[in-house]
Amino acid sequence: MKKLVFLLLICFYTVSYAQQSAKPDTKWFEDARFGLFIHFGPYSVLGSGEWIMQTRPIKGQDYRRLQQLFNPQAFDAREWVKTAKDAGMKYITLTSRHHDGFSNWATAQSDWNIMNTPYGKDIIRQLADECHKENIKLVFYYSLLDWMRSDYQYETGRTGQKAGRTEASDWNHYIAFMKAQLTELLTNYGEIAGIWFDGHWDQTADENRTSHEANVDWHYPELYSLIHSLQPNCLVANNHHLPPFAGEDYQIFERDVPGENKSGLSGQSVSHIPLETCQTINNSWGFNITDDNFKSVKTLIQLLVRTAGTGANLLLNVGPMPNGKIQPECVERLQQVGQWLDKYGFTIYETRGGTVAPQEWGVSTQKGNTLYIHVLDNSLKTVSAAIPNIKSAKLLNISAEKPLVWKKDKKTGEVVFTLPENLDETDSIIEVTLK
Repeated sequence: MKKLVFLLLICFYTVSYAQQSAKPDTKWFEDARFGLFIHFGPYSVLGSGEWIMQTRPIKGQDYRRLQQLFNPQAFDAREWVKTAKDAGMKYITLTSRHHDGFSNWATAQSDWNIMNTPYGKDIIRQLADECHKENIKLVFYYSLLDWMRSDYQYETGRTGQKAGRTEASDWNHYIAFMKAQLTELLTNYGEIAGIWFDGHWDQTADENRTSHEANVDWHYPELYSLIHSLQPNCLVANNHHLPPFAGEDYQIFERDVPGENKSGLSGQSVSHIPLETCQTINNSWGFNITDDNFKSVKTLIQLLVRTAGTGANLLLNVGPMPNGKIQPECVERLQQVGQWLDKYGFTIYETRGGTVAPQEWGVSTQKGNTLYIHVLDNSLKTVSAAIPNIKSAKLLNISAEKPLVWKKDKKTGEVVFTLPENLDETDSIIEVTLK
C-alpha cells in the first residue's frame, strides 16, 4: 500500500512538473498574423480614452460614479466576433481589466465590476462563448497596476498619484487578489489562448521605462506558473517594453513594427520568440469622441504586411462606444482589409518573415520554398533583393503584357526585378519559387 501511494505521488509530481515546465504551443499564434484588440470599460462613457482617470485627473470616489453610467445595451458579442472574422482576424484580445481596475466579468474579488452596472451582464462570458463557437482565439488583457485599489503599491507608482488613496498599501494582499482573478478567468470561461499583461512600467524607476528593475517584486514566476498550470497552452505576454522575461511566450511591441521605435515605446531588442505589434486604427485605444484621425485602408494593409514581413502579428485596436457598438469608421476599414485578405491572405497567413530582410520599399514573407516579395512603394521601376536560390518569379496581383523580367548577379546572388508601370497602389506582390 505504501509503495502504491509513493508511486502515485511520484506520478502526480511528474505530471505537475511537466505541465509547468512544458512550453505552450505557439504555432497557432505565429500562423494567425492578425488579431483584434478591444479596449472597453467605464472610461468609454467619458469619450476621452482609457487614461482619463489619470490624465484629467479624477479621484477614485468620483470615478466610481461611472459604474452607474456604464450601460452598453447595444453590445453584441456576435457582432464583435463577426467584425473580427470579416476582417480576416484570427484572435481577439479584450481588456478584462484596465488600469482603472474595473473588471468586465462577474468577479468575486471586487464589487467594482460589470455585474454592478445598470447593464449587469458578464461581457467576458458572452464574448468567450461566441469566440469558442466561431473558432476565434480569445486573449485577455490584464492590467498589473490599479488606480483604484489601496492595496496596490501606489506610493511608488508613477501614475495614479491623484486618485485620493490614503491607506497604506498591502502588496502581498494585492498579489493574492491578482492570482484569484486570473484563476477565475482561466477556470470559468473555457479555453483561453493568452494573458496579455500591461502596467509593469508603472513601477520602473526611469521615465523611459527601459530598466529591468522595478520598485516592487511582481511575482512573475508565480503568476506565469499559475497561468500555465491552469491552462498549459495559454500564452503569456507582457507589455513591459523590455526584452522578454522567463516564462513569456511572445514579445509585444507597442505602436511599432519590431525593430522600429518611432513611437519611443519600442526600443527593446527583438527576441527570437514569437512577436506582436499592437496599434490603433485612429490615435486612441479607448473610445475618444474627438479623435477622427482614422488611418486609411492602404495604411492599415501596409502596416499588416510590414508587420508580417518582420515575422510578427498585428494586433489592431478598436475602442467601442459606450453603448457597446464598434465605431462604423473602424468597421468599414476592417471590412476592406478583410476583402484584401480574402484575395491575398495566403501571402500573410502561416508565413514567416522572408529571407529578404525588410527594405524601405517593402518586405518579404515566406512559406516553405515560396517567397512573397511585397513592394509597397508604387513609384519604383526596379527592386533588388538578395535571393541566391531563385528558381522562378511572377507577378501575383498585377496584369502585365509580358512576364516579369528579372536578372540575377551570379557573384552576389542579388536579383533585380524590372517592374511594370501599373504597380498596385497598396502592395505589388511578386511570388518567387526557390530551388
